[in-house]
Amino acid sequence: MLTQFISRKRVTVLAAFMASALSVGHAQAKVEEVHFLVPGGAGGGWDSTARGIGEALSKSELVDKISYENMSGGGGGKAIAYLIKTAEQSQDTLMVNSTPIIIRSLSNVFPQSFRDLTPVAATVGDFGAFVVAKDSPYHSFTELAEAYKKDPRSVSVAGGSARGSMDHLVAALAFKAAGGEPRKLKYLAYDAGGKAMAGLLSGETQVLSTGLSEALSLAEAGEIRILAMTGDARSTAAPDVPTLKELGYDATFVNWRGFFGAPGLSDEQADEFADVLKKMYETKAWETVRDRYGWTEIYKPRKEFMAFLEQQEKEVGGLMRELGFLK
Repeated sequence: MLTQFISRKRVTVLAAFMASALSVGHAQAKVEEVHFLVPGGAGGGWDSTARGIGEALSKSELVDKISYENMSGGGGGKAIAYLIKTAEQSQDTLMVNSTPIIIRSLSNVFPQSFRDLTPVAATVGDFGAFVVAKDSPYHSFTELAEAYKKDPRSVSVAGGSARGSMDHLVAALAFKAAGGEPRKLKYLAYDAGGKAMAGLLSGETQVLSTGLSEALSLAEAGEIRILAMTGDARSTAAPDVPTLKELGYDATFVNWRGFFGAPGLSDEQADEFADVLKKMYETKAWETVRDRYGWTEIYKPRKEFMAFLEQQEKEVGGLMRELGFLK
């Protein structure tokens, strides 16, 4: 009887220990709070990324409390400056950003760069896309490229940001790959992607350079046609849209989106943020969000993310110099 009692007691103690260990492991897998700082207005790519990932983290119960703050201004510089200024009080903050932090830093739109923050992780990528209205005479990117090579000024390309910005550079990259002169691109700058899309639909411009995810809903509604996208392979979210590469143009581009912490964020907390973002990819909630926006997964945790940023800075800087935006 004593032997059976001791045996049962050991089993009970072992079960309690295992339950405790699992509980601790679960706690370590979670983050108590994340405050997402969005350097632009509602409805843009940064906003949808922060809110989509926040939705996945919340529904999968990986984060207990999530909040959002939109802070437009200075091409994203206002939010960057704010995060640096309030670093000590912003240890639970993740600021979303993307390729423009490289471009605008190189262009001196703001004095800071990614080196002034704590890179946490790249999370998703959105490919560039070239869009026309449903009644456009252009039915393929090849037709568009041929028209551009004959007379660059006959093709006006709109984007939701200033000259020398990502939308402009991606279009220049594509026409350069097609054999056109990239410096002759007639680029019409709008101050938001939605306004650029409205300009396309109203006939103010013939072509829109934008993100694939931002074009999908209107394409599905039949309002626009997507001529080509800049991925290495076709997107499952838009299987009928060809890549530039398959059309014979050696050009690819992905606009990464990722998260930065405040300067001075501890390695422990930065790792915790990176780990919880990695766990998100395994959830059903994330699959729903990812497929909704047509994003591709490009998870790059801290050191890998920093190396990626440094390499992109070199590549984008080279293209900007070639186009005359940098000396």
